[in-house]
Amino acid sequence: MPLVRVDIHQNPDPTFAKRIGEQIYAALRSCIDVPEHDNFQILAEHDRQHFVYDPQYLGIQRSEGVVFIQITISEGRTVEKKQLLFKTIAESLHAQLAVRLEDVFINLVEVKKENWSFGNGLAQYVT
Repeated sequence: MPLVRVDIHQNPDPTFAKRIGEQIYAALRSCIDVPEHDNFQILAEHDRQHFVYDPQYLGIQRSEGVVFIQITISEGRTVEKKQLLFKTIAESLHAQLAVRLEDVFINLVEVKKENWSFGNGLAQYVT
């Protein structure tokens, strides 16, 4: 049920965004029990003029390697599970892809289950 959007600066490695997505999916599976095959992602790369961020908002020193991650999920997870998800994503991107912890920006959007349609014009989660 999550829909993940990843936005990064253009990267010379054509597999970089996909590898970020793989780490996020693994974290979703382990931290908030996302089922197998429930993997929907939009991976986008942007040139410098179309990628705007504050390099020091809240005292966090961001670099040009900043990764924006927006995850839309059904509501209902505990604060502790969400915190674990944030930490796991940041640490795995750092360990596996050398993304600085300071450069992992995550926005979690929770929606009611009736707000999903996975195809066929149906709201599959509505009983």
